[in-house]
Amino acid sequence: MGNTRKIRASALALAVLGTLFVGQAAASGFQLREQSVKNLGKSSAGSMVGKDAAVVSLNPAAMVNLDKNTFQADLTVIDPNAKFSGGGAILGNPAKPLTGGNGGDPGDPTLVPNMAAVFPMHGALEGLTLGASLGAPFGLATKYDANWVGRYRAIESDVKTMDLTLSAALKLSDGISIGAGFIWERAQATLTKAIDFGTAICASSNPANCFNPAYPFQPQALDGGFKVKGADNSIGYVVGAQIAPTDKLAIGLSYRSEIKHELKGDLYFSGVPALLASDPRFVSGPGGARLVMPSITTVSVKYAFADNFRVLADYQYTGWDSLHDVTIKRSNGTVVGSEPFHWSNTHFYSLGMEYDLSPALTLRGGIGKDKTPTHDTYRTPRLPDNDRTLYSIGASWNFSDNLSFDAAYQRIEIKSPTISLPVDAAAGNTSTLAGKYTGHADLVGVSMQYRF
Repeated sequence: MGNTRKIRASALALAVLGTLFVGQAAASGFQLREQSVKNLGKSSAGSMVGKDAAVVSLNPAAMVNLDKNTFQADLTVIDPNAKFSGGGAILGNPAKPLTGGNGGDPGDPTLVPNMAAVFPMHGALEGLTLGASLGAPFGLATKYDANWVGRYRAIESDVKTMDLTLSAALKLSDGISIGAGFIWERAQATLTKAIDFGTAICASSNPANCFNPAYPFQPQALDGGFKVKGADNSIGYVVGAQIAPTDKLAIGLSYRSEIKHELKGDLYFSGVPALLASDPRFVSGPGGARLVMPSITTVSVKYAFADNFRVLADYQYTGWDSLHDVTIKRSNGTVVGSEPFHWSNTHFYSLGMEYDLSPALTLRGGIGKDKTPTHDTYRTPRLPDNDRTLYSIGASWNFSDNLSFDAAYQRIEIKSPTISLPVDAAAGNTSTLAGKYTGHADLVGVSMQYRF
């Protein structure tokens, strides 16, 4: 039963890896940048120097830009669209092609909410600003048809993160401020895939049986299912600074720390054949894995060429190399496997503009370039990611001195990624999968900001 042992030992590893492979649309990897609809409308350009309550979690130092108590709520719908063409095979003599369709569109529209509040202090605490925010910095979801050709690699991936950030900013002098925030993060994940018990059984008895039609246990004839659910709470921090040497120029710098999670969850197996029903390796039970959310460093610049026209830029560096591997452990602490990532650190650039058409109406737009952390060699259907180009437009309507509304649209064009995955028995993958994806994403956001 060598192959069944490998499948059982690596099942949680594959599922936990799946939690990292779901950010198909919003940003490269599984990062989300939808904390602010204003930022969405300019491809995140100038995100660290904005007059926007979302800076509570982005760059706390910029909270000093708000001179009134401010509450802000943002809602963004992310609609990824993708299509796979390709196939796979169970190798042998002869090889057996994988059955199933292209999986349909794995990306459904997903709502990403964010809220933030900023409170400038007065009197003896003049110069101090406090803030709080709730938001989702990582995650999304993908779901393929249950019988698709890549079902042994992935079917459903659903990961959610929620951050509570409590921040403070201090104005050191005119034009100079610093800030810091405490982050409490909740991560939850549910992942599913199919298991080819037919191949596992025939290969464990004699690999030649897998290609003998007379043998009762055949590849793809005894599919079962695997599901894992896990969650964890952890903490991190964000620090930042803002320098505005003149009324025209502002520069912001922010660093968000890594956040380390020890996911705790349960494994669920379904459709286990009677031959394996008493095998303890296929009994549902607890497990866990260490997961590290990456650090993020961002620099923003804003320059006002006129009182009603501003140009903005962003550069962001994401430390995906912290995800060098995921080590899987049983509940008793025994290590059952380690899965490498081979992800690279990424660079994001954006350029945007804002034009005040009138005191009540501001128009904005932007373009961005987002590099992927994945590689052709290791890309999987859980994240058919590649380099992206972002195009954005947006507007603000100041309904009154106290109330304003924002709306934005962003189109993300994704360079067509390819996958070419070999057999990897150690990871429980007994077939190849190769093909190409085409896709894009549309994001629509609305927000409200109330000042009092």
